[in-house]
Amino acid sequence: MKKLVLVAVLIGTGITFFSFTQKFDLKASITRGKEVYDANCSTCHMAEGEGIEGAFPPLAKSDYLSDKARLVKIVLLGIKGPIKVNGNAYDAEMAGVSLTDEQVADVLNYVRNSWGNKGAAITPAEIQPALKVESKEYQAY
Repeated sequence: MKKLVLVAVLIGTGITFFSFTQKFDLKASITRGKEVYDANCSTCHMAEGEGIEGAFPPLAKSDYLSDKARLVKIVLLGIKGPIKVNGNAYDAEMAGVSLTDEQVADVLNYVRNSWGNKGAAITPAEIQPALKVESKEYQAY
C-alpha cells in the first residue's frame, strides 16, 4: 500500500512539474519582436530591414545574423567600428538599447525570421549568458 501511495505521489508531482514547464513559442516571440523593432530599430534599419546604404546596414537577407552572442551584445551594448554586411562596408556607431531579456530575444527572433532571414530561436534565458561569450568580431560601443 505504501508503494502505491508513493507511486501516486511521484506521478502527481511529475504531472504538476511538466504542466508548469512552458514550451518556448517562437511565433509569439516574433509577433512581440515586431513591436520592439518598430519602436527601437526601424528608424535606422527601416521598416522592411533594408537599412540605408552607406549608413545603416540591412537586416533583410543579412549575412550578419548568425552569431547570437554578437547580436545580443550589439542590441544591448551597441557597436562601433567597421563591419561588413552582405559584402558592403559600414562604419557607423550604434548605441545599445535598454531592453529586457525577453524584449531582446523577441526582437532578435523577429529580425532573424523576417525579410528572407531564417534563424533558430533565441530564448530570454540565453541573453545574459550571451553577454559573457567572447566574440572576435564584436567591437564594443
